[in-house]
Amino acid sequence: MNITAELSPLFEYDRTVRLFHPVFCGIDEAGRGPLAGDVYAAAVIFDNDTVIEGLNDSKKLTEKKREELFDEIINKAKTFCIATASVEEIEEINILNAALLAMKRAVDGLDVSPEYALVDGNKFPPLDIEGETVVKGDTTSASIAAASILAKVSRDRYMKDAAEMYPQWQFERHKGYGTKLHYEMLDKYGPSPIHRMSFLKKYYAAKQK
Repeated sequence: MNITAELSPLFEYDRTVRLFHPVFCGIDEAGRGPLAGDVYAAAVIFDNDTVIEGLNDSKKLTEKKREELFDEIINKAKTFCIATASVEEIEEINILNAALLAMKRAVDGLDVSPEYALVDGNKFPPLDIEGETVVKGDTTSASIAAASILAKVSRDRYMKDAAEMYPQWQFERHKGYGTKLHYEMLDKYGPSPIHRMSFLKKYYAAKQK
């Protein structure tokens, strides 16, 4: 076993948590910021002896590395679940509540019931178990980092699929985020069926002025 990986601070953190909560899950989401598409969340439970080299916050990894780690996480996790909340739900209950709903669905979908949850950020979803929020959790806990990768890769794949359905907006290039290219496509074609109209209100209001 690689010594560097074995002593990774992220896995050491999880081992400490496991002393008090033997079966816990890490939870993270992806896609709160984009102008289009569903929001994704994932929950992951690892065994105590699991080690994955190179595991880190998904935002600090290349797309290729995230894809590699995605497969390794799925193979090594005790259990995992990836869940979503739809654009319609985002519009109905707002993006924060939709992200928390996706997190709850991810936990509810686990094959093993955790007794505790570590959640990235500072908002705790409406779970039936106790837990805690961890600010910058994806650089602190291996389980949260793994969840961040599963959620991020899954959402990116979803946006690539969306690009095939709605090629004009070039979702494969910006993944729905508010880039210069994305706004140019919005100006040219208007919103697609998967755009979050509540996210575009200020933009269109400013353009009308």
